[in-house]
Order: sequence, then C-alpha cells, then structure tokens
Amino acid sequence: MGTDSGDRRIKDRYEAQCLKVRLTERGFFGRQKARIDVQCLDINRYGMAVLSPRPVPPGSRLLLDFSGKYITESRVAARIVSSNPFRTGYRLSIQFSYCHDRRGYSRAVDNALSRIEGFYNRLAS
Repeated sequence: MGTDSGDRRIKDRYEAQCLKVRLTERGFFGRQKARIDVQCLDINRYGMAVLSPRPVPPGSRLLLDFSGKYITESRVAARIVSSNPFRTGYRLSIQFSYCHDRRGYSRAVDNALSRIEGFYNRLAS
C-alpha cells in the first residue's frame, strides 16, 4: 500500500489478472443493463480495479460475476468509485457493497471475497 494520503485503501490489493470478471450495470427497479467482460487488475476483500473497454460513471451500481481456477462467485453487488482513461480502455475502481452498507452485509459474500483475496495473496507470495 502506498504512502499517498489520497489512497483510500484500507488493505493491500493483489494482482489478479487471470481472474475473469463480468460486470453488469444495475438500472432502476432492478433492471440490468448490458453485461461486459472486463480484465481484473487487482483485488482485495473490499474492492478491486478492472480494465474496461468503456467508461462507467462513478456511483453506478453493479453486479459482478467472478470465475477463475477454483473460483466461482456470482451477483456480487458493488459500485463504481472512479473511472479514468487507462491503457487501451478505462480503469474502474470498484468498492464491494457489503463493506459500505450495513443493510447489505452478507457473511457469505464476505467469506467468498476473503477466499478470493487469500488465493491471490498466496500467488503473490
């Protein structure tokens, strides 16, 4: 974790470029917008960064589906914190909803994201 005072992260993130992520924007009344496959850049149990082919406005609500070796998790609620041009697309900073909304807390999601974080932590070591 950097020493930059603007860094909002409370925990280190781990590279996870082999983790497959499908992002679905949530619209009004639970309607879902188009799904897009994005490239995971890094992850921890509180949030992640992905490379997207198109921008997604900050504050947008999402559902995320994860798949990878030994990993399958679907419909994880999240929101976009920031969206900035990066490489060949846009870097989306994402915060998982369970950790910023007490009503949305789910032990199952917390445990699943902790397992994913642990997997990539071990790979980084």
